[in-house]
Amino acid sequence: MELCRSFPLAEGILLGFADALGGALAAYQNHVSRVLSFYRVLAGEGDEGPATVLIAAAFHDLGIWVEGTFDYLGPSRRLACDYLATNGLEGIAPEVEAIIQHHHKLTPYRGPFAATVETFRRADLVDVSLGVICCGVPRAYVRAVKAAFPNAGFHRRLIALTARQTLRDPLRPLPMVHW
Repeated sequence: MELCRSFPLAEGILLGFADALGGALAAYQNHVSRVLSFYRVLAGEGDEGPATVLIAAAFHDLGIWVEGTFDYLGPSRRLACDYLATNGLEGIAPEVEAIIQHHHKLTPYRGPFAATVETFRRADLVDVSLGVICCGVPRAYVRAVKAAFPNAGFHRRLIALTARQTLRDPLRPLPMVHW
């Protein structure tokens, strides 16, 4: 599959949060682009992907920066719902919320919107694992995506946040992960 170098809907949403993201804008934007690139392969999408996935991708981890929390699923969902309401897209909110809520689920997702939620979960896992877990994405494609959308410190930030969360609450080092 040919590499998609731009995801205008997701990029436009993220530019609206440039102040909150600050110096992490490029790192988070590249993470979103990598996840969307992996999603395209896993879903067999020829274009940039459905709006539900593009919107969920933009918001899926955004609560980290906007709300300053590592327990970010709820804040990220709320930000997405605010965006959807503002843009008259409330009808797709249940799917967008499901994608965000379950993108760190440890086991396969089998609930409503399973096709998009599970595919997104796997795409995010490819990126979070730095491509060690490929979920069926060809390794050459993972390398091409990583070259096109550099890490820019994204994973280093996740490690720092995990360490801080572990010190604060050792029984909940990864509050966004669930079964």
